[in-house]
This record gives sequence, C-alpha cells and structure tokens, in this order.
Amino acid sequence: MALRQPPLAASHEAGGAKRTEFGGWEMPVEFDSIRVEHEAVRESVGRFDVSHMGQVLVGGPDAGRLTDRLVTNDVGALGAGESCYAAVTDDVGVMLDDTIVYRLPADWPHEGEYLVVPNAGHDAETADRWRRFCDEWGLEATVTNATEQFGMVALQGPDAEDLLAGESDADLAALGRSEAVVAGVAGVDALVARTGYTGEPGFELVVPWDATGSVWDVVACQPCGLGARDTLRLEMGFLLSGQDFHPEENPRNPFEAGIDFAVALDTEFVGRDALAGVDAEGPAERLRGVELIDRGVPRAGYPVTTPDGDPLGTVTSGTMSPTFERGIGLAYLPAGLEPGTNVRVEIRDEPKKARTTTTPFIDT
Repeated sequence: MALRQPPLAASHEAGGAKRTEFGGWEMPVEFDSIRVEHEAVRESVGRFDVSHMGQVLVGGPDAGRLTDRLVTNDVGALGAGESCYAAVTDDVGVMLDDTIVYRLPADWPHEGEYLVVPNAGHDAETADRWRRFCDEWGLEATVTNATEQFGMVALQGPDAEDLLAGESDADLAALGRSEAVVAGVAGVDALVARTGYTGEPGFELVVPWDATGSVWDVVACQPCGLGARDTLRLEMGFLLSGQDFHPEENPRNPFEAGIDFAVALDTEFVGRDALAGVDAEGPAERLRGVELIDRGVPRAGYPVTTPDGDPLGTVTSGTMSPTFERGIGLAYLPAGLEPGTNVRVEIRDEPKKARTTTTPFIDT
C-alpha cells in the first residue's frame, strides 16, 4: 500500500530531506542533521511538518458530551479556544492512544466544535470509535475524519513567538498555554495554538491543506524532521504512542505511563471505573527516566536490571541526548524504585551503569 503524503511532500523533496515511513505516512526524518535541528529548537526556533497527526472534527448538540466520555480528561471544562491533553482508554483502562482535544474558537470557519488530534495512523480508528459510541449512546453528533483536509505546522523554540508575530495578526502575547485562536497567517485563517511536543515555547498551526505550503514558507527557519522531534520529546519524557505504550504489545494505563494528571476521575468516561481502582491501589510499575553513566544508548527493548543482574524492566524509548551528550531513555520500572537508584542497562548483552531519574530530563 502506498504511503500517505503530507501536503508539504514536494517541499521536503526539494529541500533534500531524508524521509521515512511513520504511521503510514512518508515523513522527513532529517533535513540537515538531528543535532543541528535539535539545537535550533532548544536555542532559537525550528519548524516541523506535523500533518501526519490526525484531525478528527466533532460537531452537533452532543459533540462535547460524546468527546468527554471517550477521553480521560475533563473536556466539559474547556472554554472556547482551550485544549487539554488526554488518553483514550478501553473499558479496562488500557491506553489506545493519547491526544490533544481542542474546543474550537467560536470563529472557527470550518465545521465542528471540537478537534481531536490522534497520533499518526490513528485517525480512521478514532473517527470510527467516536461514531460507534455516538450511535451506541444515542447521541446527536457528527464526526468527520478531516486529516487530509488540513495541514499542521509546528513552530517551536524560544524565538517562535517573535517569528510568528511578524507573519500573523494574532495577539500571541495574550495567548496562554494550551489556548488557541483563529488568526491570519500567510493570508489564510489558521488555528494558532500554543501547544507543542518539544518542551520549548511554541505554536501549532492548523491550516487548510492547500495553504500549508504558504504557511511553511512564511515561517522561514530551520526545518526539522522526526529525528529531532524524537530527541526533543525524549528529553521531556513525553510519551510516543505505539512506542511507550501499545494496546496489544505493551498494554499500559495512564497511571503506569505517568500521565495521571490527564485523568479526571470525577467525570464519566470509558475505562473510568477500572482507573479508579488503579488510583486507589497504585500501579505496580511506572514509566521512569533512565540515564546512562557509562557510554551507550539505551534503545527500545534493552533490559534494565539491578547491579546484580536481577530484572527490573525494559526500555521503551531511548536516544543519545544532544543536550547532555549521554544516553537517556524511558522504562517501566517498579513503582517504589526511587530516583537516583543505580541500575544497569544491558546493551548488546553488556551491562552498562545507569541511574533512574524523574522526567523531564531537561529543565525548560
């Protein structure tokens, strides 16, 4: 099956980007180098094509009620132009995906009152899930998989606001974290949201598919690919769906994954009762940071053990941190294991000295 192409595919090819398959899409993994792109975001500003992320629009009288019952956070508390991070869980509390949910501004010029942004390759299943439960619960709502109607550009870094301010009529200084407005960018109406996946100040711009190239061109700065996006999110300890949790291969709940802040147990949602039980008893394992003391990179699948070789867990994500120039990773470890505990990471059957730590690894 042919890979899905983002609206900026021709631009990436012309820019000499190295590309890879990700979630069924052909996306740029790097333009110059991961280190150059990573440092641009940490020190100044970089731009990412994130059009591979899903765009599911939910409208109608019961749009909010439907969405609130299908994610773990309190969607009902959102005002127009606000968003929240949440998990999508099954009836036993296992995470199917994680997502950002926007309650769209009143002047959003397209259909829908809520925008659900699932991870790459999850758009069809998310739309189908919303429709199925809408019918099952007898609610009145419309669900549209608009993933190939909109492009998405992320502008991230300490200089992102200054750069975007010169190309948009939005009052960016008044835009709080997780808030969004409709504003002109490159002559088109865009959803401008103060959100991101890097830990740096920045924005994500949702624009009509055919206008994505114009927006990409006016926010001219270092282009960045999925490689830098991964090192940046790992330094923050952010989850990657399908990597740090998977409903079949590595089923985890939000408490194990360390995102219990995104679980509103005072609301009703699929999986709520199961998660209330986890909250009361506490999870047996939690996702923790692991940093190498010895030279090495803790890749996914590598065992984490005690210094004596007793099993503790397995690395789910790992990289060589460009900021710290040492290997860092995430692993599910016994919940009672304190930060700073000496452990070993087996790299090609050789135990490497490491220690556990809290996340984020970086102070942003």
